[in-house]
Amino acid sequence: MDIVHDRCCGLDIHKKTVVACLIAPGPDGKPKKEIRSFGTMTGDLLGMADWLQRAGCTHVAMESTGVYWKPIYNVLESTGMELLVVNAQHIKAVPGRKTDVKDAEWIADLLKHGLVRASFIPSRPQRELRELVRYRKGLTEQRGHVVQRIQKLLEGANIKLSDVASDVVGVSGLTMLRALAAGEQDAERLAEMAKSQLRNKREELKLALRGSFGEHQRFMLKNQLGLLEFLDEQIAELNQEVERRLRPFETLLERLRAIPGIGPRNSEQILVEVGTDMNRFPTDSHFASWAKLCPGNDESAGKRMSGRTGQGSRWLRAPWWKPPGLPLGSATAISPPSTTDWSLAAASVGRRSPSPTACSSSSTTSSKTAPSTKTSVRGTSTNWTASASPAEPFKGSSPWASTSPSKRSRR
Repeated sequence: MDIVHDRCCGLDIHKKTVVACLIAPGPDGKPKKEIRSFGTMTGDLLGMADWLQRAGCTHVAMESTGVYWKPIYNVLESTGMELLVVNAQHIKAVPGRKTDVKDAEWIADLLKHGLVRASFIPSRPQRELRELVRYRKGLTEQRGHVVQRIQKLLEGANIKLSDVASDVVGVSGLTMLRALAAGEQDAERLAEMAKSQLRNKREELKLALRGSFGEHQRFMLKNQLGLLEFLDEQIAELNQEVERRLRPFETLLERLRAIPGIGPRNSEQILVEVGTDMNRFPTDSHFASWAKLCPGNDESAGKRMSGRTGQGSRWLRAPWWKPPGLPLGSATAISPPSTTDWSLAAASVGRRSPSPTACSSSSTTSSKTAPSTKTSVRGTSTNWTASASPAEPFKGSSPWASTSPSKRSRR
């Protein structure tokens, strides 16, 4: 096979060690392999970077092993070498011959012949913003779990506050819960703490707040309310930091929020996952295929076996499964997003409008790499008009997208 990169390196990454296989022309001009092992401390990684630079290495490939590839990427990012983070499922070696050294050699050989495809790794500022938004979403989910535990605790004490109040941790609900945690047992006094429209249900509240609230339950409720307040403070601080970092992209966020079903938080989630540069996707169909938001291909002997999508990124799918304004824990049924929704999404960030004809989808593309085949795009009656100027990052009709690639599910 043809040699694409004559000076390259393959890295087999672990938590404490990194095995590097460097391929470079020897004195006779033939490719020569040099294998070394390094630690994962910053000093060891700097030494590995110096060794690769002295050898004139131009390309480095590594598996996307958990989070262990991130320290190596952070150190090598400033060296000028082209870094390729590769989906591990795409570079599996021959079974039964697996060692750390052989894995490094295998990755280096594939890289030498140009047989690996890099995953999309955003720039450092975008990675930082993505971590902040993901952390905020994690805290928001954790807050929802705390609210559920509070509701479970109240049910165990025969307190039916959730049957009367739509939001147990609203202004009125929190006032009553704090009084319960402080030892108040009188249902009438608790019901009088209702505010606004909930005061019209004071008689129902008196019945709902009669229960057997024990000492251990007061202790647990006090602890859970403290945790809820702490999470609210943390989320508020994160909101301020994210808002400060996203201020330069306010125009793009407004365009995203113009899409039906996309609220402020969802637009921020989408923007930080996809970024603002959509040039790596030739069409909206490529974007939908990369994000695993279109039917997959599984055909054999002329028969279509399955059209299920890949696993995709949960950070990208999340904004579509819970519309803005839907209360946490609501029993309202939410149907999965349709192919039309995904094609509109891809078209809004791509450089072309949705095609009225169906295209064949790609199931062989990594969710971390920009695809090279088209996806299934259905026609839609919605008319999106291209309004982005050439200078704006989002090109096409309605600007939304997402960039957090995740591992492709096994077929």
